[in-house]
Amino acid sequence: MGIQLKQKLQRTLSGKIGNALATSNVPKGHIAVYVGDGNKKRFVIPISFLNHPLFRDLLNRAEEEFGFNHPMGGLTIPCSEEYFISITTILSCS
Repeated sequence: MGIQLKQKLQRTLSGKIGNALATSNVPKGHIAVYVGDGNKKRFVIPISFLNHPLFRDLLNRAEEEFGFNHPMGGLTIPCSEEYFISITTILSCS
C-alpha cells in the first residue's frame, strides 16, 4: 500500500501541480500542502516528511477523502490546522 501511495503521489505532483509548485515560491526540497476544515491554509513542508509514518497516515486520509484529483489542484490534508501543526512540530524535532 505504501509504495502504491508514494507512486500515485509522485505522479500527481509531477503532473498536475508540478508547474504550479515551480512558480509559487516553494523552495527546492519542499512541497506546498493545503490544510484546514473550512478555509484551507497553505503550508510549505520538507518533502522528507512524506516518508514518516505519522505523515503517511495523513496522506492515507487524504486519499480516502479526496482521491488524488482534488479540485484545488494541490495536495489537501483533511485535518485541522492545529493537528497538522502538532504533527509537523513532532516531525521537525525528530
